[in-house]
Amino acid sequence: MTKPPSIAEVYLQPGDYHFGGTYTRIRTLLGSCVSLVLWHPRARLGGMCHYMLPSRGHASALPDGRYGDEAMRLLSEAVASSGTRVSDYQVRIFGGGHMFPSIASSRQQHIGLQNVEMARRLVAEQGLICHGEHVGGVGYRNLIFDIWSGQLALKQSAPPPIHGRSGVRPK
Repeated sequence: MTKPPSIAEVYLQPGDYHFGGTYTRIRTLLGSCVSLVLWHPRARLGGMCHYMLPSRGHASALPDGRYGDEAMRLLSEAVASSGTRVSDYQVRIFGGGHMFPSIASSRQQHIGLQNVEMARRLVAEQGLICHGEHVGGVGYRNLIFDIWSGQLALKQSAPPPIHGRSGVRPK
């Protein structure tokens, strides 16, 4: 990725979102969390959220980016304030990794997959087309989004081992 002069670097923590224009690079590290990435190829505008849970389960006056449905609302409001429409954006979904497969419960879906299902539902509810996704699996994802070009860089790595749970039985 070629880096233009004088760019703003934004690092998203869980619960954060950012929407901006040319010469902005957004980075985040995802485990079971999910990022929705929006990009407007003509206007060179874009945004990303980093949510931890699919939904809070009840309505709130102030949206909170830690929840998928509310993070999408925050991004949609930022898009509207820019004078563009969400329907003009390319959308991609990242994350939802299984962080602790060695202690998985077979009775319920892990939170990463619940987050991915919410992202897909939100994209469908908005009438958007998903232009790509890299979801599920095991481990972390480092994600970088350059708004000026729409380019994404992704690196996935395995989660650290859980001490005392190696699967090796003592003699």
